[in-house]
Amino acid sequence: MDGARTELLIVTLARLLEGVRTVAVGAASPIPGAAALLARAKSGGAVRVLMLGSIKHNSFTDGGRELFDCAAQGRIDAFFLGGGQIDGGANINLVGLGDYPRLTHRFPGSFGSAYLYFLIPRVILFREEHSPRVLVPKVDFISSPGTSAPGIYRPGGPVALVTGRCAFAFADGRFRLASAHPGESAESIRAQTGFDYEAPATVPATPGPTAAERALLAGRVREEIAETYPRFAAAWAAAA
Repeated sequence: MDGARTELLIVTLARLLEGVRTVAVGAASPIPGAAALLARAKSGGAVRVLMLGSIKHNSFTDGGRELFDCAAQGRIDAFFLGGGQIDGGANINLVGLGDYPRLTHRFPGSFGSAYLYFLIPRVILFREEHSPRVLVPKVDFISSPGTSAPGIYRPGGPVALVTGRCAFAFADGRFRLASAHPGESAESIRAQTGFDYEAPATVPATPGPTAAERALLAGRVREEIAETYPRFAAAWAAAA
Protein backbone atom coordinates (compact mmCIF):
# COMPACT_ATOMS: atom_id res chain seq x y z
CA MET A 1 0.00 0.00 0.00
CA ASP A 2 1.17 3.52 -0.83
CA GLY A 3 0.08 5.46 2.25
CA ALA A 4 0.33 8.90 0.64
CA ARG A 5 -1.67 7.81 -2.41
CA THR A 6 -4.31 6.17 -0.23
CA GLU A 7 -4.76 9.35 1.79
CA LEU A 8 -4.96 11.43 -1.39
CA LEU A 9 -7.78 9.22 -2.67
CA ILE A 10 -9.60 9.41 0.66
CA VAL A 11 -9.50 13.22 0.82
CA THR A 12 -10.44 13.55 -2.86
CA LEU A 13 -13.53 11.42 -2.32
CA ALA A 14 -14.36 13.17 0.95
CA ARG A 15 -14.32 16.60 -0.72
CA LEU A 16 -16.94 15.36 -3.17
CA LEU A 17 -19.22 14.81 -0.17
CA GLU A 18 -19.27 18.44 0.96
CA GLY A 19 -22.83 19.55 1.64
CA VAL A 20 -24.14 15.97 1.75
CA ARG A 21 -26.42 15.03 4.64
CA THR A 22 -26.41 11.22 4.36
CA VAL A 23 -23.87 9.04 2.58
CA ALA A 24 -24.11 5.27 2.25
CA VAL A 25 -21.13 3.00 1.64
CA GLY A 26 -21.47 -0.50 0.20
CA ALA A 27 -19.55 -3.65 1.01
CA ALA A 28 -15.80 -4.10 0.41
CA SER A 29 -15.20 -0.35 0.18
CA PRO A 30 -12.50 0.69 2.68
CA ILE A 31 -11.30 3.82 0.85
CA PRO A 32 -14.83 5.19 0.21
CA GLY A 33 -15.69 4.24 3.79
CA ALA A 34 -12.73 6.20 5.13
CA ALA A 35 -13.75 9.13 2.90
CA ALA A 36 -17.27 9.10 4.36
CA LEU A 37 -15.87 9.03 7.89
CA LEU A 38 -13.52 11.91 7.07
CA ALA A 39 -16.43 13.93 5.67
CA ARG A 40 -18.35 13.28 8.88
CA ALA A 41 -15.38 14.29 11.04
CA LYS A 42 -14.84 17.51 9.07
CA SER A 43 -18.54 18.38 9.31
CA GLY A 44 -18.60 18.03 13.08
CA GLY A 45 -21.02 15.12 12.79
CA ALA A 46 -23.46 16.80 10.39
CA VAL A 47 -22.85 14.07 7.77
CA ARG A 48 -24.62 10.80 8.54
CA VAL A 49 -22.67 7.70 7.50
CA LEU A 50 -24.37 4.37 6.74
CA MET A 51 -21.67 1.77 6.12
CA LEU A 52 -22.65 -1.79 5.25
CA GLY A 53 -20.70 -4.29 7.33
CA SER A 54 -20.24 -1.88 10.21
CA ILE A 55 -21.91 -1.97 13.59
CA LYS A 56 -20.73 1.39 14.96
CA HIS A 57 -21.17 3.38 11.77
CA ASN A 58 -24.46 2.05 10.46
CA SER A 59 -28.02 2.47 11.67
CA PHE A 60 -29.34 -0.17 9.24
CA THR A 61 -30.73 -3.28 10.86
CA ASP A 62 -31.72 -5.10 7.66
CA GLY A 63 -28.60 -4.73 5.49
CA GLY A 64 -28.97 -4.05 1.79
CA ARG A 65 -32.76 -4.21 1.78
CA GLU A 66 -32.96 -1.26 4.16
CA LEU A 67 -30.43 0.61 2.01
CA PHE A 68 -32.71 0.14 -1.00
CA ASP A 69 -35.75 1.30 0.96
CA CYS A 70 -33.97 4.45 2.16
CA ALA A 71 -32.79 5.23 -1.38
CA ALA A 72 -36.35 4.91 -2.72
CA GLN A 73 -37.58 7.26 0.00
CA GLY A 74 -35.00 9.90 -0.96
CA ARG A 75 -33.14 9.57 2.34
CA ILE A 76 -29.66 8.93 0.90
CA ASP A 77 -27.80 11.76 -0.81
CA ALA A 78 -24.56 10.09 -1.91
CA PHE A 79 -23.22 6.64 -2.69
CA PHE A 80 -20.11 5.06 -4.25
CA LEU A 81 -20.08 2.64 -7.17
CA GLY A 82 -17.32 0.89 -9.09
CA GLY A 83 -17.10 -1.67 -11.85
CA GLY A 84 -14.95 -4.20 -13.60
CA GLN A 85 -15.35 -1.88 -16.58
CA ILE A 86 -16.40 1.77 -16.78
CA ASP A 87 -16.89 3.57 -20.10
CA GLY A 88 -17.05 7.19 -21.21
CA GLY A 89 -20.81 7.33 -20.71
CA ALA A 90 -20.38 6.34 -17.05
CA ASN A 91 -21.91 2.94 -17.77
CA ILE A 92 -20.53 0.30 -15.42
CA ASN A 93 -20.11 -3.43 -15.87
CA LEU A 94 -20.28 -5.66 -12.81
CA VAL A 95 -21.38 -8.78 -14.69
CA GLY A 96 -18.41 -9.99 -16.75
CA LEU A 97 -16.34 -9.89 -19.92
CA GLY A 98 -17.32 -11.21 -23.30
CA ASP A 99 -20.58 -11.74 -25.17
CA TYR A 100 -23.35 -12.27 -22.64
CA PRO A 101 -24.34 -14.95 -21.70
CA ARG A 102 -21.15 -16.62 -22.97
CA LEU A 103 -18.81 -14.68 -20.73
CA THR A 104 -15.08 -15.33 -20.60
CA HIS A 105 -14.77 -13.83 -17.10
CA ARG A 106 -17.37 -13.32 -14.38
CA PHE A 107 -17.51 -10.31 -12.06
CA PRO A 108 -19.28 -10.29 -8.65
CA GLY A 109 -22.64 -9.23 -10.11
CA SER A 110 -24.80 -6.12 -10.20
CA PHE A 111 -26.56 -6.59 -6.85
CA GLY A 112 -28.54 -3.33 -6.47
CA SER A 113 -26.17 -1.07 -8.40
CA ALA A 114 -28.57 -0.14 -11.21
CA TYR A 115 -31.37 0.57 -8.76
CA LEU A 116 -29.18 2.82 -6.60
CA TYR A 117 -27.64 4.52 -9.66
CA PHE A 118 -31.10 5.70 -10.66
CA LEU A 119 -32.23 6.88 -7.24
CA ILE A 120 -29.30 8.42 -5.34
CA PRO A 121 -28.63 12.01 -6.47
CA ARG A 122 -24.85 12.00 -6.03
CA VAL A 123 -23.16 8.80 -7.15
CA ILE A 124 -19.36 8.89 -7.07
CA LEU A 125 -17.62 6.28 -9.21
CA PHE A 126 -14.39 4.94 -7.74
CA ARG A 127 -11.88 2.49 -9.15
CA GLU A 128 -8.31 2.53 -7.93
CA GLU A 129 -6.96 0.78 -11.04
CA HIS A 130 -6.77 3.19 -13.96
CA SER A 131 -5.93 1.28 -17.14
CA PRO A 132 -7.37 0.69 -20.63
CA ARG A 133 -8.74 -2.67 -19.51
CA VAL A 134 -10.90 -0.97 -16.85
CA LEU A 135 -11.71 2.40 -18.46
CA VAL A 136 -12.96 1.17 -21.81
CA PRO A 137 -14.59 2.75 -24.89
CA LYS A 138 -17.71 0.64 -24.33
CA VAL A 139 -18.46 -1.81 -21.54
CA ASP A 140 -19.11 -5.42 -22.57
CA PHE A 141 -22.31 -5.46 -20.51
CA ILE A 142 -24.24 -2.52 -19.10
CA SER A 143 -25.19 -3.58 -15.61
CA SER A 144 -25.84 0.04 -14.57
CA PRO A 145 -26.34 2.81 -17.17
CA GLY A 146 -24.75 6.20 -16.56
CA THR A 147 -27.53 8.15 -18.26
CA SER A 148 -31.11 7.57 -19.32
CA ALA A 149 -33.32 8.63 -22.21
CA PRO A 150 -35.55 11.71 -21.82
CA GLY A 151 -38.75 11.00 -19.96
CA ILE A 152 -37.23 8.31 -17.75
CA TYR A 153 -37.69 9.06 -14.06
CA ARG A 154 -34.17 9.29 -12.71
CA PRO A 155 -33.31 11.60 -9.81
CA GLY A 156 -29.91 9.93 -9.40
CA GLY A 157 -26.74 9.51 -11.37
CA PRO A 158 -22.97 9.96 -11.57
CA VAL A 159 -21.19 13.20 -10.70
CA ALA A 160 -17.54 12.13 -10.69
CA LEU A 161 -15.04 9.33 -11.20
CA VAL A 162 -11.95 9.07 -9.00
CA THR A 163 -9.14 6.68 -9.91
CA GLY A 164 -5.59 6.02 -8.80
CA ARG A 165 -4.37 8.50 -11.43
CA CYS A 166 -6.86 11.37 -11.52
CA ALA A 167 -10.33 12.74 -10.87
CA PHE A 168 -12.98 13.26 -13.55
CA ALA A 169 -16.18 15.29 -13.29
CA PHE A 170 -19.26 14.00 -15.11
CA ALA A 171 -21.91 16.23 -16.69
CA ASP A 172 -24.07 16.23 -19.82
CA GLY A 173 -23.28 12.58 -20.47
CA ARG A 174 -19.52 13.03 -20.64
CA PHE A 175 -16.43 12.95 -18.43
CA ARG A 176 -14.10 15.91 -18.07
CA LEU A 177 -10.65 15.61 -16.52
CA ALA A 178 -10.76 17.62 -13.29
CA SER A 179 -7.31 17.01 -11.79
CA ALA A 180 -4.22 14.82 -12.08
CA HIS A 181 -2.71 13.08 -9.07
CA PRO A 182 0.99 13.59 -8.25
CA GLY A 183 3.25 11.88 -10.78
CA GLU A 184 0.59 11.98 -13.51
CA SER A 185 0.15 14.31 -16.48
CA ALA A 186 -2.44 14.98 -19.16
CA GLU A 187 -0.44 12.69 -21.47
CA SER A 188 -0.01 9.80 -19.03
CA ILE A 189 -3.70 9.84 -18.14
CA ARG A 190 -4.78 9.95 -21.79
CA ALA A 191 -2.48 7.01 -22.58
CA GLN A 192 -4.05 4.87 -19.84
CA THR A 193 -7.70 5.76 -20.53
CA GLY A 194 -9.66 3.73 -23.08
CA PHE A 195 -12.56 6.18 -23.44
CA ASP A 196 -12.53 9.72 -24.78
CA TYR A 197 -13.11 12.68 -22.49
CA GLU A 198 -12.79 16.44 -22.34
CA ALA A 199 -9.78 18.09 -20.72
CA PRO A 200 -8.75 21.66 -19.93
CA ALA A 201 -5.70 23.19 -21.59
CA THR A 202 -3.91 23.02 -18.25
CA VAL A 203 -4.80 20.16 -15.94
CA PRO A 204 -4.80 21.12 -12.23
CA ALA A 205 -3.01 18.96 -9.70
CA THR A 206 -5.22 17.08 -7.27
CA PRO A 207 -4.87 18.90 -3.92
CA GLY A 208 -3.34 16.81 -1.16
CA PRO A 209 -4.56 16.62 2.44
CA THR A 210 -4.40 19.71 4.60
CA ALA A 211 -2.73 19.56 7.99
CA ALA A 212 -6.14 19.30 9.64
CA GLU A 213 -7.17 16.48 7.32
CA ARG A 214 -3.91 14.62 7.98
CA ALA A 215 -4.54 14.81 11.70
CA LEU A 216 -8.06 13.39 11.29
CA LEU A 217 -6.83 10.65 8.97
CA ALA A 218 -4.04 9.56 11.29
CA GLY A 219 -6.28 9.62 14.34
CA ARG A 220 -10.05 9.44 14.32
CA VAL A 221 -10.64 8.17 10.77
CA ARG A 222 -8.08 5.37 10.90
CA GLU A 223 -9.41 4.26 14.27
CA GLU A 224 -13.04 4.31 13.06
CA ILE A 225 -12.42 2.46 9.78
CA ALA A 226 -10.56 -0.28 11.66
CA GLU A 227 -13.87 -1.45 13.15
CA THR A 228 -15.03 -2.58 9.69
CA TYR A 229 -11.73 -3.00 7.83
CA PRO A 230 -9.01 -3.96 10.35
CA ARG A 231 -6.53 -5.26 7.75
CA PHE A 232 -6.87 -2.12 5.66
CA ALA A 233 -6.36 0.08 8.72
CA ALA A 234 -3.29 -1.90 9.77
CA ALA A 235 -1.74 -1.75 6.29
CA TRP A 236 -2.49 1.97 6.09
CA ALA A 237 -0.85 2.60 9.47
CA ALA A 238 2.22 0.59 8.45
CA ALA A 239 2.52 2.55 5.19
CA ALA A 240 2.05 5.96 6.78
